[in-house]
Amino acid sequence: MSGPDSGVKDVGLEASGVPRRIALLGNPNTGKTTLFNRMSGLRHKTSNFPGTTLEARVAFVRAGVEGGRDADLIDLPGIYALELDQIEARVCREVLAGTAAPRGEPLGAPDCAVVVVDAANLARNMMLVGEVVRRRLPTVIAVNMIDLAEGKGIKLDPARLSEALGCEVVPTNARAGDGVDELRLAIRRARIPAPVEAVPAEVQGLRHWAQEMADRALHPEHVGEVPDILEETKSDRADKLIMHPLLGPVIFAGVMTGLFYVLFILAKYPMDWIGAIFSGNGDWVAGWQPQWLQHVIGSGAVGVVKDVMPDGILRDLLTDGVIAGVGSTVVFLPQICLLFFLIALLEDTGYLARGAFVMDRLLRPFGLPGHAFVPLLSSHACALPGIMATRAIPDPKERLATILVAPFMTCSARLPVYILLTTLLFKDRPMMAALAFVGCYALGILAGVFSALIARRTILRGKSRAMVMELPSYKWPSVRSAVLGTIDRGWVFLKNAGTVILMICIVLWWMGAYPHVQPPAEASAMREQATVLREPYKQDAVPEAVAAEAEELDSAAARIEARHAAANSFLGRIGQTVQPVFQPLGFDWQLTIGVMASFAAREVFVSTMNVVIAGQEEGGDEQGEQRLMQQIQDAKRSDGATPVFTPAVSWALLVFFVLAMQCLPTLAVTAKEAGGVKWALLQLAWMSGMAYIAALIVYQVMR
Repeated sequence: MSGPDSGVKDVGLEASGVPRRIALLGNPNTGKTTLFNRMSGLRHKTSNFPGTTLEARVAFVRAGVEGGRDADLIDLPGIYALELDQIEARVCREVLAGTAAPRGEPLGAPDCAVVVVDAANLARNMMLVGEVVRRRLPTVIAVNMIDLAEGKGIKLDPARLSEALGCEVVPTNARAGDGVDELRLAIRRARIPAPVEAVPAEVQGLRHWAQEMADRALHPEHVGEVPDILEETKSDRADKLIMHPLLGPVIFAGVMTGLFYVLFILAKYPMDWIGAIFSGNGDWVAGWQPQWLQHVIGSGAVGVVKDVMPDGILRDLLTDGVIAGVGSTVVFLPQICLLFFLIALLEDTGYLARGAFVMDRLLRPFGLPGHAFVPLLSSHACALPGIMATRAIPDPKERLATILVAPFMTCSARLPVYILLTTLLFKDRPMMAALAFVGCYALGILAGVFSALIARRTILRGKSRAMVMELPSYKWPSVRSAVLGTIDRGWVFLKNAGTVILMICIVLWWMGAYPHVQPPAEASAMREQATVLREPYKQDAVPEAVAAEAEELDSAAARIEARHAAANSFLGRIGQTVQPVFQPLGFDWQLTIGVMASFAAREVFVSTMNVVIAGQEEGGDEQGEQRLMQQIQDAKRSDGATPVFTPAVSWALLVFFVLAMQCLPTLAVTAKEAGGVKWALLQLAWMSGMAYIAALIVYQVMR
C-alpha cells in the first residue's frame, strides 16, 4: 500500500503486489469525468460515502495497455482545494487518507493519484496539484483539453513540467481519447513526486508555487506571453446574450422547448418498434428478416406466449401481468434515454452552467440560495440525490427549504406518466406535446419556488446568499460520454422495470384477477342469443350478416364480463372504496388504483393502467391486436361507454402527477436529512394538498 505513512518512497507501482486503487481528482470543468468514462467504459458503479452527500464512482479498469492488472478507479468530486470547508473536499481528503468506507470497510489509501488539470488554466489548477504532491502519494498529472489550449495559442511543454514536478505529466484530450493509453502506462510507472521546488504550506506561497509550475509548463519562448483573447471575446459576447436578465430566461425556455420537440420526433420510431415487439404489429417487418423474428414481431410477445402455452393461470400471469405491465413501461425507454442524452450534450457544451446563473436570478427573490440550484437540478433526475446534495448549503434554513421543495422538480420517474398523458392529449401533434412537456417542468419549478417563498416568509425566515460558480469554457460536446451516461441511466431504468415494477405488476395482476366471479346475467343472455343465431346452421356456412351479429353479441358479452370481473376483484373493491376521495378530480376507480400504486414508484402508474384495464377492450388493428397506447386510450369506465381518459381527466391527472408527493423513498430521505419525521409529513401534506386542489381546479375548468 502506498500512503502517507506507508514507507514507500522510491518504488513505482509495478513493484507493488497489492490491488490498485487510483484516485482521480481535479478542479470542476477539467474533463475529469470524461476521462473517467474513457478509462472505464461502462464498468463502473456508484458508491455513496457515509457521512457525505456526494457520490464517487468506482470502476474496474486495466491499469496498463499490456499486462496491466485490474484496478479500482475512483472518480472523486471536482474541487478547487483539498483544505476547503466543503463536503466535496472532505470526500477527497478521506479517500486520499484511506479512511473513506463506502462499502462499510475503509478503502485504504490509493496507490496512485491522477490529478486532471485544464491545459488552458494551469496556474489555478496547479494549486490542487501542490496539495496532492504534499501528501506523498505516487502521482500522475493529466493535462487535459490540450486541444482547447492550443486553439487559444497556448504552447505547452509537458517534459519541462514533468521535470519540475518530479512525476510524469501526460497531455490528454479525453473527448477524443488522445493520450489515454499513455496515461495508463504512466499510472503503472507512477512514483512519489520530487519537485525541484518544495511546495509551501501557506496559501500565498502555494499560489506563487502554482504560478511558477504553470510557467515551467510553457515553452520557454511563450513564458509570460498573453494568449490570443479572440476566443474569450466571443465567449464574453455569447455570455452577455445568454445570461441577459430578460433574454436569458427566454433563450433558456426556447432551448428546452426545442430539446423536448426533438425528443418527441426522434423517439417515435423506436417506441413503435418496442411496442410492436410486445403487443404485435407485423406490418413493417421486412421480408429479408428471419422467419422466427417476423413471427415474434408480427405476433408480439403476448401472441408468442399464447401460441406455445395452454390456457391457465401461468399463461394469464405472463401475458396480462408480466408482459403487459412491464412492456407498457419499457416502451418509454427510448424517450427517457434520448432525454438524458440530449441533456448530457447540452451540459457538455457549457450552456447548463449559464442556465444555472439565469435561474439563480430567479431563485433569490424566493428565499432560495444560489447553492440550491445544483440540488434542484439534480432532483430533475431523482429527488433522492438532490435532497442529499443539500448538505453543501451552509445555512440550515436555506438547506431545509431546498429539501422541502426538491420533490417538486420533475424527476425521471415521472417521465413515463408525462409521455403517456401528453401523447393521449396531443396525438400526432409533437410540437404541442413538447410544449405541454415543458409546461410540466415549468409548473413543477413554479410550485417549488412558490412553496419556498411561503416557507421562507413563515417557518424558515432568513436571508438568501449569492451564488458563486465558475463558468466552463464553451466546447463541442463529447458524444461518447453522453452515450455512456445514457446507457448507464437506461440500464438503471430497465433494472427497475425488471425488479420493482415487475413485482408490483404481478401483485396488481393477482389482485385484479381474483376472486373469480360469476358473469352477470346480461352477458350470459348475450352469449345464449349468439348461440341461438348460429344453431340452425350447424355444419353449414353461417351467413355473413348472421355471423357478424353473433360476433358482436359475443364481443359485447366479453366486455361486460371483463368489466364485472375487474370491478369485483380485490383491486376493484379497493379502488371503489377510495374512489369517492378522487371523484371530484374526475378519477374513476381504475385511475384511483393507479394513483395509489404510484406511491411505491411514480413510473408504476403506466404499467398499473395496462394491468388494470387489460382485457376490457377488444379490437385494434386489422389482425385483431391492439397497441399498448391504444388499449389505454380506449379504456372505458364501469358504464362501458364513458372513456377513462377524457381531455379534462388527462389534464387533471397530469397536473396531479406534476405536484403530488408520490415516492415513499423520498419521504424517508427527507425525514433523515431534515432531522425528523415531522418535516416529511409536512412535505407530504403540503404537496398532496396542492396537487389535489390544482387538479380539482383544472378538471372543473376543463369540463
